Amino acid sequence: MFVPRKVLEEKLRQLLAEDLGQGDVTTAAVVPPNVKTEAEVIAKENGIAAGIEEAVILSESLELKTRVLVKDGEAFKKNQTIIQVNGDAQTILAIERTMLNLLSRMSGIATATRLLVEKVRKAGSNAHIAATRKTAPGWSYFDKKAVFIGGGDTHRLHLDDMVLIKDNHIALAGNVEKAVRKAKENASFSKKIEVEVTRVEDVVGAAEAGADVIMLDNFTPKQIKEAVKVLEKTSFSGRVQLEASGGINSKNIVDYASTQVDVMSIGELTHSVKALDISLEIVKPTAKGKKHSN
Repeated sequence: MFVPRKVLEEKLRQLLAEDLGQGDVTTAAVVPPNVKTEAEVIAKENGIAAGIEEAVILSESLELKTRVLVKDGEAFKKNQTIIQVNGDAQTILAIERTMLNLLSRMSGIATATRLLVEKVRKAGSNAHIAATRKTAPGWSYFDKKAVFIGGGDTHRLHLDDMVLIKDNHIALAGNVEKAVRKAKENASFSKKIEVEVTRVEDVVGAAEAGADVIMLDNFTPKQIKEAVKVLEKTSFSGRVQLEASGGINSKNIVDYASTQVDVMSIGELTHSVKALDISLEIVKPTAKGKKHSN
């Protein structure tokens, strides 16, 4: 995933502005201006790093110096220092929580994604592990990037990425086939068309209508295997991708991996992720010798 540095910097500045309000009154009251210090960002548990690029850009945009010890996508251990930050003490403390929120949430998502990808690969499946649009408001880019760093697929970043016909579209169009045909008539040739189905008997109709991807919504592994068998009896087998979505988690993902689907989309990667415990510690205190801890 690539976003120009200036664009990413603006996104990060907006996050910081939301946290700062009119300024960090605590730091201003306690820490004198123009004090130089050094801080370390330390992992408090094992995980996969994500958000490192964002932490560096945010810091450097405010004239802090950074030294990256663990890159995005690399594993880190409990108590390992992942970034060193040098510069104005007031600035470091002002960006502390925004930086840690990014690193904690993104690393949590990347770690969860990596675990699922490794489980699926060990089970002998090459299915993509994909995110959904169930992201935190305002954090969609960062959530999806973390999935990518963890080895997963971002799926749609925005509504304009592809045509994805869901149950409410189908309700308004009349049925699955009508919805797909209408999309084929009106959407650009450059956009893939995916349609959500809830019954095995709708799979062939969706393929015949021209769907590129069929989402098997809340299908059990047994139902997915039935859908695969039905599709294998047609000329569309191998030409239409199948995506399993709904109810997939770390406990049952191996069962879904055995179904021959091409994609498994998992909402919990982003909507209920466990943020990793990461902290920032001042390692060169001011003359008074008090160490700051988050």
